[in-house]
Amino acid sequence: MQDSAPRTRPDNEDLLLRRVRPQDWTNPEPKGVYDLVIVGAGPAGLEAAEWAARRGFSVALIERHRLGGNSLNAGSVPSKAIIRSALAYDLMRETDGFGVPIPREPVLDFAAVMARMRGIRTRIAEYHSVEQLAALGVHILFGAARFASANTILVNDIGLTFKKALVATGARPRIPDIPGLGGMEYRTSSTIFDMTALPKRLVVIGGGPLGCELAQAFCRLGSHVTIVQKSAKFLPREGRDAAEILSWAMARDGMDIRLNTTVAGARRDGDAKVLETLNYDMKGEIAADEILVCAGRVPNVEMLDLAVAGVAFDTDCGITVDDFLRTGNPDIYAAGDVCLPLKFTNTAQSSARVAVQTALTQGRQRHDSSLIPWCTYCDPEIAHIGLHVWEARRQSIPIRSFTVMMTDVDRAITDGQEAGFVKIHVAEGSDKILGATIVASRASELINEMAVIMSTGIGMTALAEVVHTYPAQSGAIMLAAQAYQRYFDKAARLSSAGEA
Repeated sequence: MQDSAPRTRPDNEDLLLRRVRPQDWTNPEPKGVYDLVIVGAGPAGLEAAEWAARRGFSVALIERHRLGGNSLNAGSVPSKAIIRSALAYDLMRETDGFGVPIPREPVLDFAAVMARMRGIRTRIAEYHSVEQLAALGVHILFGAARFASANTILVNDIGLTFKKALVATGARPRIPDIPGLGGMEYRTSSTIFDMTALPKRLVVIGGGPLGCELAQAFCRLGSHVTIVQKSAKFLPREGRDAAEILSWAMARDGMDIRLNTTVAGARRDGDAKVLETLNYDMKGEIAADEILVCAGRVPNVEMLDLAVAGVAFDTDCGITVDDFLRTGNPDIYAAGDVCLPLKFTNTAQSSARVAVQTALTQGRQRHDSSLIPWCTYCDPEIAHIGLHVWEARRQSIPIRSFTVMMTDVDRAITDGQEAGFVKIHVAEGSDKILGATIVASRASELINEMAVIMSTGIGMTALAEVVHTYPAQSGAIMLAAQAYQRYFDKAARLSSAGEA
């Protein structure tokens, strides 16, 4: 069942729609055989369309709902806007520690918070709008798409013939099978940003990146938030040390945290929505005004008639692709959330570039997720790139980790942002960097430095000599490299002494 919370039409929705789904839009007549037909206009589809059109290829872009996909309309953009408002509100209540006390308790205007979010979403939509794409020569068609043959797609029963096709239909919220949940209204990432009033009590089901981000944001805005996670820690893709720092931060904010807890049922009790929980053998109940389901995402593969085109897929894992993002049909490729386990905007964009270059230029570039950074935008932020320790062990790769705590970084101390660390994993016996985890207030920015370092092959020895501004939180990266250099010098001295 789809999430059932009622939708509203914000006042500035008309401008957004003119950019992402004009109400008076008429699909263009198909023209011959397209070099590339793209199904889905999220980050992957938009990236592919713009790349191909700028190089002179004929492109048709099909979208069922709105341009921008989840990232623009119900994901990265709106969530980060609300997170920023929540951070600002939280900082106003902590100014005493900086010597600038506020004479009275700050007042939250939730309507203004949501209006700001919608304004930001509308502004960013302009950069990949219908008008911008049409000016590039992209044929934009709104409607449901399905394959009619190995080289034909139907859009509202109108056929488009292609030389190459890219499926970039993304993913949607996964709804867990909870008895009683389908009979009541609940929110997902698709509808949480339509709320007009701040809920007094909010329950978040799921402790992945989006669940943790929104739980902390709404807690800081003033909701009493309970977050329920079935496993023993938050953020399954992150290390335990990073997840524990996040747990401490959320507990400090006043959040009710339920780890190792499953939701066994849901029911209504008057105006309240009640979740029945199970923690080992202990039963419990959580009453709330709103329920937010953040239990992962499932790929959008249904109703495309992929089998007709010779494309193999799984409803849980998505479309099957090789390292070049080709499907079982050599003329059809896939990119982004519909085929990849890492469901992030930058992953979708990167994979789309690889797919379209291979499809249209006979390139042989492989999609490599090992150098794609990601970040969970809580406070502190948690970012990662490359291998984790357990992944290295599973692959029998000996590594050594060098860690700098943010409590030892001058800029973090002056900013009062000392929670977290920088941890860099190095191949044993060399200075090659294999991965890094950063937990810090600015981890989303610091991890980009690590992405440049790793993609260009800079080792720890050279990194130790790179001059950073002072003071800066990125100085933690330099300190980690210098720690490696001291370790290497000590090992060399001991080796020399042993030989002597």
